Amino acid sequence: MPPMELLAALRVVADTRRDEIVVTTMGSAREWPKLSRHPLDFHYLPSAMGQSPMLALGMALAMPERRVISFTGDGSLLMNLGCLVTIAAAGPRNLTVIALVNRLYEVTGGQKTAAATSAHVDFAAIAAASGIAAAHSFDDLEAWRAAWPAIRDAVGPTFVALQVAPVGPAYQLVVPGPMRTRIEAFRHALRR
Repeated sequence: MPPMELLAALRVVADTRRDEIVVTTMGSAREWPKLSRHPLDFHYLPSAMGQSPMLALGMALAMPERRVISFTGDGSLLMNLGCLVTIAAAGPRNLTVIALVNRLYEVTGGQKTAAATSAHVDFAAIAAASGIAAAHSFDDLEAWRAAWPAIRDAVGPTFVALQVAPVGPAYQLVVPGPMRTRIEAFRHALRR
């Protein structure tokens, strides 16, 4: 079975979004704005490979009444696997980390990750072994769509690995506006 198309996998979350904070970096910051221009979208672009889960963890701990979703690529996750242990230790009940697994460092040119050399690398199993009890993996869009509402509403921390197809030649980073302007809009949205 071919992996899910990336935008279709992201659309599952975008189409059912309520008032969750969504944190993106790197490749997810490229794709998520095609689906969402919500004031609680936090796109952090300056050299943040591997940092989306930790940015989201800080927000989840600071605002336990809000749900926080972090999108990260598998290449980014490999840059900071320790974040899974830190998240498990902190135990935020309102945090979901979604890893977009295509086994490439797509943002930097499509180089294969170390995980690409082995079909045995299971990111959900790594998350579970790190102490995140609710760890899931999906390679089928309909199964992902059916499972998402329960995962979204579950007590976290939660981890989801989505097997997605590379974007390939269609890759294009569209910066969603100046960082200062986006942070001010984000702060304003949090105060509401």
